[in-house]
This record gives sequence, C-alpha cells and structure tokens, in this order.
Amino acid sequence: MNKADLFNIEGKKTGELELKPELFGIKPNANAVHQYVKIYLSNQRQGTVEKKNRSEVRGGGVKPWRQKGTGRARAGSTTSPIWVGGGRTFGPYKRNWKTTLPGKISKLALKSTFSSKASEERIKILENINLEKPSSKTIARLLRSLGLSSSKILLLGVNREDNLYKSSRNIANLRFKPAAVVNPYDILNCEYLLMTSSALKKLEEVFSS
Repeated sequence: MNKADLFNIEGKKTGELELKPELFGIKPNANAVHQYVKIYLSNQRQGTVEKKNRSEVRGGGVKPWRQKGTGRARAGSTTSPIWVGGGRTFGPYKRNWKTTLPGKISKLALKSTFSSKASEERIKILENINLEKPSSKTIARLLRSLGLSSSKILLLGVNREDNLYKSSRNIANLRFKPAAVVNPYDILNCEYLLMTSSALKKLEEVFSS
C-alpha cells in the first residue's frame, strides 16, 4: 500500500498517511490518460476565429469592367479572393471544439495520474493549514523546508480557501486548486502534488468509488 509523508506548516515531518489503493494504487492506464488530455486540450480552444468569404466582404454587385476589349483579364466581382480586399478562400470559421469523454474513462485517467504520482513518491500531505491572514512568506518558507522551491507544484485544498489561495497565488510555480475539481491534466502538469489532510479525505470521498 502506498504511503505519503505528513508535514506540518513548518515543513517538519510528523508522520505518514496511508493512501487508498482504489485511488492511489492502481496500475496506470496510459491510454485513458492520453484520451483525457487530448480532449481536455481540445476543449480549451475557443473556436472564435473567423474570416469573411467572398459573399460576406463589402463590395461586388457590379462588374468592374466590360468582358472584352480592355486588354485586362476578365473580372466579374471585386469580392474575388484574388483581389485586394476580397474574400478569403477556405478561411477559418467559427466552430465549437467541445467534445466529451465517458465518465468512467475520465475517472480512470484521474486514478491513473494519482497512482503514478504516488508510485514516484511525489505526493506530500500537509496538516490542515489555518492561516489567520494571507501570508506568502509562510507558504514560501514551507516550500523551502520541503525542498520544493524550484519545483512545479499543485496545492490542493478543500474549497476556495481564501487565505491559503491568496498566500499561494504570488509564488512562482505554485498553483492552488480545490480538490473536488482537480483533473488529470493538472496532476500531469506538476512535478509534486501537495494537499492538506482535509483535501485528501475529500478526494477519497469523491473519487474512490
């Protein structure tokens, strides 16, 4: 069974916590993770770019010059794509890139990324942090004590804990997120995963089944 070290706010180890095998001890499924990341990144695309085609640009309606006798090439409209100010041929158009993935595959991808981090011993648990006011200095000192100052870190809390969030947002390479909305891409995109003991309990409640 995988275990994770437990630390206090000073960065000192105070014990170990067992991680549920249903969430942190499965064999990672690379195919499920690949599918999730591919769809996740696709869903980030806005799809708002658009160019006007020849029926949408201003102008046209009158033949620029007569068909024969001018010595110039035939032209029927100033909206032709070969004219300056004409429409765009096969230009981009507004579209919706959103797509979905079956819930079972999404959950399998999440469990796979958690299990991968656990097997690499890149998960650290923090005793519940109760900050009276935002303090980036306190969080920075904690990261130095853990030896993670130069690492890319994802910090999970129970909810949008304002003091913890505000203490984390000005620290480079540290991102705070509520545990209930974490996704596989977030976990893959960090080197170390930090979470409060309450966040761990929340994760096991929400995602273990």
